[in-house]
Amino acid sequence: MTPFEPANGLRNPHLQTLLPRFLRRKPLFTPVTQRIETPDGDFLDLAWTAAPDTCRVEQPVMVLFHGLEGSFRSPYANGLLHAAHNQGWLGVMMHFRGCSGEINRHPRSYHSGETSDARFFLRWLREKLPSQPFFAVGVSLGGNMLVNYLAETGTSSDLLAAQAISPPLDLAACSARIEQGFSRVYQQYLLGSMKRTLSQKLAVLPGAMPLSPDQAEQIRTLRQFDDMVTAPLHGFADAEDYYQRCSGLTKLTDITTPLRIIHAKDDPFMTEAVIPAQPLPAHIVYDLCPYGGHVGFVTGSWRRPDFWLETTVPEWFSPFLPADADHD
Repeated sequence: MTPFEPANGLRNPHLQTLLPRFLRRKPLFTPVTQRIETPDGDFLDLAWTAAPDTCRVEQPVMVLFHGLEGSFRSPYANGLLHAAHNQGWLGVMMHFRGCSGEINRHPRSYHSGETSDARFFLRWLREKLPSQPFFAVGVSLGGNMLVNYLAETGTSSDLLAAQAISPPLDLAACSARIEQGFSRVYQQYLLGSMKRTLSQKLAVLPGAMPLSPDQAEQIRTLRQFDDMVTAPLHGFADAEDYYQRCSGLTKLTDITTPLRIIHAKDDPFMTEAVIPAQPLPAHIVYDLCPYGGHVGFVTGSWRRPDFWLETTVPEWFSPFLPADADHD
């Protein structure tokens, strides 16, 4: 496996973090979309690399869980799905509630430890594709959620292997970090998107939300959002309670599925608090890259940049394929 080496002149963590959005302004392909109804009367929107009924008997399936306020249009999302397609695999991404371009029906949304939708979706997927080998990738918030899912399900995860890319494994430390220096630009961007969705929900479900439009307008940080919105909507006492209960770092030893975690030491969303301090079990591979930013990992050169994740993720999964798996 080729280790990550930043493109010449692109070691800066903010360049690494921001460049993918400029390099890939349009998705690499048009997905096959599907909506499935959840047991509580809401919905999940899926983005497939091909129609699921075309999936062959032993064709590998790569499931993707995106990051905070992400969607299929996020450069890493359609890029990783396209990379799976190039391997001859079927790729599918589950949009978290409210992230596909349409707000969900209920007050509740999604968060770093909310695994019930992922669990429902993977069970639904197994019913549709009973014989195919499943892999999963979680990016940023989706990576921490995936760690929680793997820890909760243990030997019944139904995944051959999984990878978590830039997961905020210590939520409190990451929430504090994004309030500092240039990282506040990322906070402003994410918070703007979250508050737009929140204002839509307040208009549609005013009596069901835990705050008023005036209170929502006063939110200035992600921590305040988690205190005033995420925590009360999802059964936590406050942001601190949410961060403590949902941070993936303390749950790694509960995981039995082979897992790879990819972090960059210069990630502007993280601190060293996300780096596991204790020895990890042999089935968990921890890749700490000196550079790469947050879900950046742009290699190659200025003229010909390349996305390392789209090479290294399929490479790492390949040895886990069953010998008779049908892949191109």
